[in-house]
Amino acid sequence: MLESLKDLLLEKVSTSSTDLITHGRDESYPMRHPPLAVVYAEKLSDIQAALGWARDNHVAVVPYGAGTSLEGQVIPQGRAISLDLSRMNRLLQVCPEDFVAVVEPGLTRKALNEALKGTGLFFPVDPGADASLGGMAATNASGTTTVRYGGMRQNVLALQVVLASGEVLELGRGVRKTSAGYDLKDLFIGSEGTLGIITRLTLKLHPIPEHIHTLRVFFENLNATAQAAYAVMASGLPVARLELVDELALQAINRYLERSYPEKPALFVEFHSSTREALEAESSLALELMREAGAISIDTARTQEERTAQWEARHQAYWALVSLFPGKAFLTTDTAVPISKMPDLVAYSSRLLHELGLRGNILGHVGDGNFHTLVVCEPDDPKAEIFSERLVEHALALGGTCTGEHGVGLRKKKYLPKEHGPALQWMRQIKRLFDPEGLLNPGKIFD
Repeated sequence: MLESLKDLLLEKVSTSSTDLITHGRDESYPMRHPPLAVVYAEKLSDIQAALGWARDNHVAVVPYGAGTSLEGQVIPQGRAISLDLSRMNRLLQVCPEDFVAVVEPGLTRKALNEALKGTGLFFPVDPGADASLGGMAATNASGTTTVRYGGMRQNVLALQVVLASGEVLELGRGVRKTSAGYDLKDLFIGSEGTLGIITRLTLKLHPIPEHIHTLRVFFENLNATAQAAYAVMASGLPVARLELVDELALQAINRYLERSYPEKPALFVEFHSSTREALEAESSLALELMREAGAISIDTARTQEERTAQWEARHQAYWALVSLFPGKAFLTTDTAVPISKMPDLVAYSSRLLHELGLRGNILGHVGDGNFHTLVVCEPDDPKAEIFSERLVEHALALGGTCTGEHGVGLRKKKYLPKEHGPALQWMRQIKRLFDPEGLLNPGKIFD
C-alpha cells in the first residue's frame, strides 16, 4: 500500500524511523504513535494527491506543521499518514499599504517577521514557540501580545483550505470587514485539522510601535500579583503584554538561563505607543495601580537587548521548569475565565496544588484571563489528572473554558460536553459534513 503512495509522490514520501518518530509526538502530550509514512507536501497538488490516496486506501491524514502543539493534535490515532506542510513555507505577497501578508502554511512566525523587516510592520501573534502559521491558525494560537492585538482568529483575514474530498475553498477576503454570508473562515480556525487542510493564509499586519516600555514588577505573594493584573486591566489601559510569572518559574529561569531576577511572583508588563508622552502617562498609571496592589520592587528593561532577554525568559519558562526537575513527568493546563474571575482561579490553582501535595508553576497571559499551570509529577501519577479535572471544573463554574489557547486535541475532549452542551452534537454534524469518511485527524476534539 505504501509503495503506491511512493509511486504517486516519489521522494516526498518518507518511511524512515527518524521521521516516523518525530511525527508521532508533540511538545507535551505523553502519548507516542508514529504514522505509517510522512508526506512532505511542496504544493497544493501534493496535498490533493495525498488526500486522494488516503480516500482510496481508507487511511487517515494528520496535518503537521512544526510539531509545537501541546495537546496531542499531531499524534495519529490508528492508521494514518502525517501530512507535513513545512516545505510550503513561502511568503507569497506583502502589501504594506493594506497591512496584509499572504503566506503558505509552513512559514513560521519568526521567519515572517524577519521577512517584514524594513516595512515598518510586524505580525503580532506570539505563542512562544516558533510555530508554523498554518498550525497556529489550526489551533487558534495566541500568546503574550494577545491582550492588545488579538490571537489568530483576529489576525487571519482569509484562508485557502482543501477538504478531504480534494475540493479547494477560498474563505474570507483580504479586507478588514465583511458581512457577506456565513463566516466559514473562522470555522476552520481552531478546527485542529479536522475539517480541512489550510494551504494559504492572508494575515493582518500591524505597525511596529515607535515607543515601548517594558517592566518587571515583583510582589510578596501570588494573590497580590493576580489582583494587580486585574487592576491594570480594569483601568482600561492599553497594555500590550501582561504576563504572570510565579516564584517557582523564576527560580527555574534563573538556573536555566543564568539570570538573577528576584525570586518573587511577578508581572512582566509592556506598553506600546506612538508617542513618548502617551507611553509615559499609561505606564505611570499602571505602576501606581500595581503599587497600590502591593508591588514591592520594579525593574525596567531599558534597551532592546534587555526587552528581548525578558521575553525570552518568559517563553523559556516551560523548558526551565522541565530542566529543574529531571526525570519527572509534566502535565500542562490551559484554562481561561472572565478577567474579573482570574484572581479567583489563580488562588484556587495555588491552593489545589498544595492540597494535593503537588509542585507546579503558575504563569501565563493573565491580561486575557488565561494562565497555565505546569504540574510536576511522577509518570502516571493520578493526582496530576485530578488537579487538571478539578481546575477545569472550577474554571467552567466561573464561566470560563477548558482551554484558552492550547486547543482540545486529545486531553481536553472529555470536558467539551459540559462546556458546550447540545452544541457539541452540532459540531459533530459539521465534522461529518466536511469529512464524511472521518479521514482528517480523527480522534481529535471528539472521538
